[in-house]
Amino acid sequence: MIVLNRRPLLGLEWTPRVRTGAWLVAMMLLSATGCAGEPRRPLRLATSPWPGFQSLHLAQSLSYLTRETVRLVELRNNSQSMDAMRAGTVDAATTTLDEALVLRQDGVDLRIVLVFDRSRGADVVMARPTISALSDLRGKRIGVETAAVGAVMLDALLSATNLTLGDVTLVPLPVNAHEDAFAAGKVDAVVTYEPVRTRLLAAGAKVIFDSRQIPDRILDVLVVRTDAVPQHAAALRTVVAAHFKALSYLAREPRDAAARIAPHLGVAPDDVRPQFDGIVMPNLAENYEFLAGAEPGLDAIARDLSELMLRRRLLRQRVEIDPLVDPTFLPTALP
Repeated sequence: MIVLNRRPLLGLEWTPRVRTGAWLVAMMLLSATGCAGEPRRPLRLATSPWPGFQSLHLAQSLSYLTRETVRLVELRNNSQSMDAMRAGTVDAATTTLDEALVLRQDGVDLRIVLVFDRSRGADVVMARPTISALSDLRGKRIGVETAAVGAVMLDALLSATNLTLGDVTLVPLPVNAHEDAFAAGKVDAVVTYEPVRTRLLAAGAKVIFDSRQIPDRILDVLVVRTDAVPQHAAALRTVVAAHFKALSYLAREPRDAAARIAPHLGVAPDDVRPQFDGIVMPNLAENYEFLAGAEPGLDAIARDLSELMLRRRLLRQRVEIDPLVDPTFLPTALP
């Protein structure tokens, strides 16, 4: 509320005409700065190079998203996206489900408003050609991102090999450093994902373990800080609708879509489509199954995953699951 001082302003006496003029000026200033709850600042959405998140960049290139509504903050890896969410420098982020649980553990009140994809082979452990069996990893150096998805994959790998953390040497590496470390001989294997997987295959590495062996444990989601929801509800609805429109365009015009996506993945257009082979992207109906109803499907998956992470000390404490999901930003139908 603006209170007008009754003292003379710029030498003017507060006559009824002056008061009326000042009131009109005040209203114009309020209109220029925006009403409460509807800021002009765009939604700040952190994202990183991963095929499942490229619908956002495709949507922006097709003008389904405008920079006045949504600002895509391109970061180098999910760890940076998580840091931005913790610091409150972004309103929303693309993360994995396990990373969303870690953020909640760390005190970030958030909601999941979209499931981008399920990893079915895109998250991998890649090794040098001389490593022919999983048991050959004993005593080897494994590069792994310190984000939760790397820990989940590493835990599954060790369980499959009957190895322990003491049997290998972990080398903490952000995903953007995996290629250089592998080329320099600093690691014998890496826990990584697309688009690094494609480039390491070209460099002679081979896949020895992938996320098909742990179905529905690695899901990619869109999370939003709860305190940002009231101010950015319209932008969130736009983002979610744009995601599905972009998926339709990808299916309808794959070559043009690949050319638009390629720069964000750092690969040639012809190498874009194969990167989607390792993920399954739920449609609108499946997203409703994940997020809506009395018992959202994602809640059950999150509970099982959180218990696993707690047992494996990937979480320090039990995470409250309910409320975790918010289906209100899903469109009722596709355009």
